[in-house]
Amino acid sequence: MNRRAFVGASVNTGVALLAASGTARRAIAAALPVNITGFSAVDLSAAIAGREVSCLEVMQAYLERIRRYNPVYNAVIGMLPDDECLDLAEIADAELARGQYRGWMHGMPHAVKDLTPVAGLPYTSGSPMFRDRIPEQDGAVAASMRAAGAIFIGKTNVPEFGLGSQSYNQVWGATGCAYNPELTSGGSSGGAACGMATHMLPIADGSDMMGSLRNPGAFNNVIGFRPSAGLVSGNDPFSRALSTSGPMGRNTSDTIRLLHTLAMEPGPEQPAALRQALPEQDQYRPLEPDGLRIGWLGDYEGYLAMEPGILELCESNLALLEANGATVEQVMPRFDMAELFQCWLNLRNQGRIGMREYYENSELRPLLKPELVWEIEKGYELGADDIYRADAIRRRWYAEVNRLFESYDFLMLPTAQVFPFPKTTPWPAEINGRTMDTYHRWMEVVIGGSLAGVPVINVPAGFDADGRPMGIQVMGPFAGDRRVLEFALSWEQITDHLARRPEVMPAV
Repeated sequence: MNRRAFVGASVNTGVALLAASGTARRAIAAALPVNITGFSAVDLSAAIAGREVSCLEVMQAYLERIRRYNPVYNAVIGMLPDDECLDLAEIADAELARGQYRGWMHGMPHAVKDLTPVAGLPYTSGSPMFRDRIPEQDGAVAASMRAAGAIFIGKTNVPEFGLGSQSYNQVWGATGCAYNPELTSGGSSGGAACGMATHMLPIADGSDMMGSLRNPGAFNNVIGFRPSAGLVSGNDPFSRALSTSGPMGRNTSDTIRLLHTLAMEPGPEQPAALRQALPEQDQYRPLEPDGLRIGWLGDYEGYLAMEPGILELCESNLALLEANGATVEQVMPRFDMAELFQCWLNLRNQGRIGMREYYENSELRPLLKPELVWEIEKGYELGADDIYRADAIRRRWYAEVNRLFESYDFLMLPTAQVFPFPKTTPWPAEINGRTMDTYHRWMEVVIGGSLAGVPVINVPAGFDADGRPMGIQVMGPFAGDRRVLEFALSWEQITDHLARRPEVMPAV
């Protein structure tokens, strides 16, 4: 890669930058064009490692873009002062000059999802109770990226405690969709997805309980990958925890690279086979569509409410798979989907009991969003029999998903039941004439993958007539993360949706 082509700067400017230091160096870097931010994370990493662009140039380019666009989109929050960011970039350059290379994220600006503690940065979780919380240590996800060389410049916005697929809160406000900042970016990794799609961040981490990596991936036309339970979170994979951390990327290759950073080495209580299911990073290859068997779940034969246009948009993509040799069949699980949702509600609400200290404190309860209060109260109503039945339903769901994978390589369905909606709307109260009886019923489409604990990736499905993005979920068998990611690599070859980037709006 040619340095001049990469930064679009003259040789004289580059030489002056390398020769300068301190204030002069920063002034020269500030004059460089910002097309650095257009490069994929993998390409940017290679350019930094090859000394084709300095960490200071990269930092300056990203800070310029954040200052220009973030006031409109509100994706990156709790940022360090620019001077501190630039100081950290200069340290990273000095390390490279000494031959000290920390890893593939060396010198890359990164903002961590605000549900994860990062030493020295705000850790609000979107709650006014924690408006001033500053942790002293990194959480596991942040520590893995710091060890790979990332420079933490701030956080990405989330809904309060990550609850809901709409990223708004009382501390930071709402995050807009990269393609229309008046619409929602989705959630809970909404700031992460928007920040990447607008090229204010090269890559992003997130987490997913009820579609929180997948829904914002769809709403911002980027990749969001929920790994097999236990691969990243460090939880016992046999328990298949409902929530897991995971990577997002502007493309699948970037997503794969971050997955390998986040994936936990197995502890003494975990089987090593799960981590070993991932190949070396250079061994991923696009999966040939010819001969693949795809089970299209659609809207579960009308069970799910869908905004008009979503099924048609998604199914137009299935025709491309068939044109490339895949077999696509509509399939319906042998399962009571209403029973599955009740299982989901009980298991989710049970998990809110751990937040009862906030609910039972008369001063703190008014600070909680109504949806969280509702979940905590529902959790109080649950008895041992309710959880026993929910666990039994979930075990039957495991068996049904496994049965489907005996006939199909992948299961697919839309990533969301609505297109991006106004960010001033907390959640859709109805879809296509059907009332949503809970604040998250409109995202019921994602619970199948979450309850099964299997790998699920959001791939782009294109746009409606109003330019609103949508995505498709691709589910694979448990521990089949590699094939799901290789399918996504193939998807990028047979579609061109990722090539349509947003026309971002600068702050006035």
